[in-house]
Amino acid sequence: MLTLTILPEVLAICRLSTDEVVPAWTMLGEFVSITHTRDELSIVCATENVPPDVQADRGWRGLKVEGPLDLGLTGILASLANPLAAAQINLFAVATFDTDYLLVKEYNLARACETLRQAGHVVHQD
Repeated sequence: MLTLTILPEVLAICRLSTDEVVPAWTMLGEFVSITHTRDELSIVCATENVPPDVQADRGWRGLKVEGPLDLGLTGILASLANPLAAAQINLFAVATFDTDYLLVKEYNLARACETLRQAGHVVHQD
């Protein structure tokens, strides 16, 4: 059983080019994840701060797995992703040193929370 907390912000998953500098607007919210690879600069941040001309998929909500979690643990993401996949709920996963976050589309949030509860997890509002 895992305990998850629903994050308050509506999030966007943004794609920028690899040569761009991380824009200041990305850092204005409570949740920001930045991943830079040779192919892209991917940023998850508050939807309300994303300029309209930025390539982004908006309308995501975050679920934080309460931690910290030991980096040696296995099956954490699978125990969350498998029931959501069975319920046809897509997700975007973000991992940090201390814990994992699942993003689901806002229109699927209530159904995702119920699915996770039925799978034995606890889900709280932030």
